[in-house]
Amino acid sequence: MKGRKVLVTGGQKSGKSRYALMLADAVGGEKFFVATAQPLDGDMARRIERHRMERGEQWKTIEEPVAIAPVLDKLRGSDGVLIIDCLTLWTSNMLEQADETAFLQKVEELSQSVAKFGGTVILVTNEVGLGIIPAGPVAREYCNRLGMVNQKMAEVCHSVVMLVAGLPIFIKGDKL
Repeated sequence: MKGRKVLVTGGQKSGKSRYALMLADAVGGEKFFVATAQPLDGDMARRIERHRMERGEQWKTIEEPVAIAPVLDKLRGSDGVLIIDCLTLWTSNMLEQADETAFLQKVEELSQSVAKFGGTVILVTNEVGLGIIPAGPVAREYCNRLGMVNQKMAEVCHSVVMLVAGLPIFIKGDKL
């Protein structure tokens, strides 16, 4: 598991974050958690706090809603584990800040930073493209962009795991 890049995907509340933490527990060294969520309402603030408590004190949490590639670059020499949770919210945060060209550049920067990171990287994302096509143009753009992010990250990852009802389905790479 050491030095591997893993993409963990699935639906909302499918157990992705818990699974990512379980994988990370098997890796020695420092533990970094890049949180992309922002406490914009009471529900999100409660979710963030619950996730913080689940991680425990051994995790160094870095709250960064947008500039996550520079965080990886800064920590590149680490041989520990870094979780990014989650690319779904990162994509949403970027939707408001970048046109498609700038967005694609940020995705490319992130994929390169993930590939160059010295330790293990576990990326958490949602799979939103399994349902109906959204009716509104902003929702369609979001789904398109998240699909691009997930495809690009899957390219640079050794393993891709989809969680369904808390159970892992291995899509790429060996079982972890």
